[in-house]
Amino acid sequence: MSTVVEKLREYLDRAEAEQIRQLDQLVAATGLPVYRDPKTGALIWVDVRELRLRFQLSVNRIAKFVEGLSQERLYYTVCRRCGAKYFPPQADCPRCKSSDMEWREASREGELVTWTVINVKPASFAHNKDYVVGIVKMPDGFNVTAWIDADPSTLRPGMRLRLFVGKRPGENYITYWFRPV
Repeated sequence: MSTVVEKLREYLDRAEAEQIRQLDQLVAATGLPVYRDPKTGALIWVDVRELRLRFQLSVNRIAKFVEGLSQERLYYTVCRRCGAKYFPPQADCPRCKSSDMEWREASREGELVTWTVINVKPASFAHNKDYVVGIVKMPDGFNVTAWIDADPSTLRPGMRLRLFVGKRPGENYITYWFRPV
C-alpha cells in the first residue's frame, strides 16, 4: 500500500512540476498568466502562487450550534417569518432577510440520498484512508452532507442512517457523521 501512495505522490509531484513549467512558458511568452480555454475560448487566469489558507470565522451568531456539538447535539435553524429551514444553521434568513430564527435539534436518523468515495483527498485529509461522504435527507426538511462510516459497497439510496455527534475515531475534534441503522 505504501508503494502505491509513494508512486501517487511522485506522479502528482511530476504533474505539478509540469504545470509550473507550462505556466512559466506562458508567462514568458505573453507576460501574463492567461490562456484561452481550448473548449470554450474563454480567457482563463492561472494564479502563479500556491495559496494555503488557515482562516478564522466568527461563529458568535450561531454559538448554539457550536455549544450543541460539545453536548453531542446537532442543531439547525428555522425562520419564524417564512418557515425556511437551514443546515448548517443561519443567523439570518437568506430568503426573506429576517433575523428571527428559531433553533431546533436535528433528528437522529435520515435517509441516504447519494454518496461518493473520496480517493483523492485535500492535504488536510491526506492522512486518512479513502472515505465516504454522502447526502442524507433528514425528516426535519433539509439535507446534511457528512462523512458516512460504512463500507460503500453496502450503501443503497433510501437506506436509513443514524446521526452521530462526537469525536470521530482518529480525530481530536468534535464533528458529526452517519452510520447505517
